[in-house]
Amino acid sequence: MKRVLVLGNSGSGKSSFAKKLADKLGIPCIHLDSYYWRPNWVPTPEEEWPSIVRRLIDEDEWVMDGNYSTTLEERIQRADTAIYLRVARPIAFWRVIRRRIVHRGKVRAELAEGCYEKIDLDFLKWIWNHPKRAKTRTFPILEKYSNSEKTILYLDAKEAQEFLDSVI
Repeated sequence: MKRVLVLGNSGSGKSSFAKKLADKLGIPCIHLDSYYWRPNWVPTPEEEWPSIVRRLIDEDEWVMDGNYSTTLEERIQRADTAIYLRVARPIAFWRVIRRRIVHRGKVRAELAEGCYEKIDLDFLKWIWNHPKRAKTRTFPILEKYSNSEKTILYLDAKEAQEFLDSVI
């Protein structure tokens, strides 16, 4: 494993899993949120995003977390492994609420200045609708590459921990 994508719903544990896996593999961890979001939750302009992602995936080794369906096809072409973290909606909601409480008034390390943890109705809808979006956007792309030389894994929380434990 030299180039690994970590995908899943908000609150699925993508960032934590990616960091732990990168540390175990001894390779860089790339949190796409830290490249997409500018200070105070200002998104990167649409026309700039693909070139930023291309620059990141051109590196020889990485573990990259983040969905960003507009660049998923290009990222999976470069990856050797894709891991989709499966989590039930109630767990995703709970984790996002807990994260909001733990990081209240703080900015997580993987986010830009001024990107304080927030929960609003749009974000909750995003989490609720993720399974439907994944079915129509993410899963077809993953399935397209499932019979190639790439490793495609769908892991629940227990399987994700077992996977991390198995990495030497």
